[in-house]
Amino acid sequence: MPQPLSGVLVLDFTTLLPGPLATLILAEAGAEVIKIERPGGEDMRRRPPPMGDTSAAFVLLNRGKHGLVVDLKSAEGHETLTPLLRCADVVVEQFRPGVMDRLGLGYEAVRQLNPGIIYCSISGYGQSGPRAGEAGHDLNYISATGLLALNPGAPEHPTVPPALVADIGGGTFPAVMNILLALRQREQTGEGCHLDIAMADAMFTFAWQALAIGQATGRYPGPREAWTAGGSPRYALYPTRDGALVACAALEQKFWLDFCAAIGLAPALIDEGVDPPATRAGIAAIIAGRTASEWRPILAKADCCATIVASLEEAMRDPHFVERGLFTHEAASSEGRVIAALPLPIAPAFRDGTVRKASPALGEDPS
Repeated sequence: MPQPLSGVLVLDFTTLLPGPLATLILAEAGAEVIKIERPGGEDMRRRPPPMGDTSAAFVLLNRGKHGLVVDLKSAEGHETLTPLLRCADVVVEQFRPGVMDRLGLGYEAVRQLNPGIIYCSISGYGQSGPRAGEAGHDLNYISATGLLALNPGAPEHPTVPPALVADIGGGTFPAVMNILLALRQREQTGEGCHLDIAMADAMFTFAWQALAIGQATGRYPGPREAWTAGGSPRYALYPTRDGALVACAALEQKFWLDFCAAIGLAPALIDEGVDPPATRAGIAAIIAGRTASEWRPILAKADCCATIVASLEEAMRDPHFVERGLFTHEAASSEGRVIAALPLPIAPAFRDGTVRKASPALGEDPS
């Protein structure tokens, strides 16, 4: 059975994380992806730790793609790209707005060669607007949109979030979703389009709860005030005696009552609306009285949306994730070194049966 994107040709001009992860997802669903790199290769090839001549991160993000080195500023480079642009279905680029236009490879120029092209531009703030040309990274985008302010950590110990929400949730996933929508639209109309994916834009989507509260009441939540941003004892992290953490997410009343019963919280503290700090302190004192290994069976038996925070290594060995096959695919470097491939949110039925795929060697010829 053919994969959903079999026969789709994608030219990938992107670097680092948002675009490469988007084209990786397209490749895993059957698209042929040609990664276009400048002479010397993109920056991710040099990010530590190395796997031979390239980086482990590059191997993860470029599994199963072809590679092509092109000097985008040269006539020879344009000569190489022209036949590919004529037959491509999708172009994905991640330069600052205007760069591809200056190189003669912007949407209008490519559309002259290929009217049906789906041209996806991923940038921090979009192709238009006062901030369009502004430099930034994930932390800047979640800062500028107010998302980080919902829980930046304590003032004396500001916290950098562990996930690149803007890169993946604002760049990768919207790019993939809109490329698939554009492919469907082209089936209906025969027309291509230019997709303007701004990583910052989707951060307002992640702030959905605070937006609802602020617009309904006229007061937006401050730091650590929203329920799921540290404002509720029901949705919080509590240290155990041995320095581990209990992640409590007992938002619904049933789970909350089961959690309180499991840990033996004093009845006077169960209604956290009366004195939230007192409830939080009461829970913290109880959780701090036992080790993680002591709490694990108690919380598992209660089935109350409370779990011990696992390390990444522990999570990769969790029988649940092992049984679901999250780490059965493999990514290989061009020298043959192998690591587990990056788990991707693609239904297994849409991926092919090839367990091991390599990332492109620098200068590989996709033909």
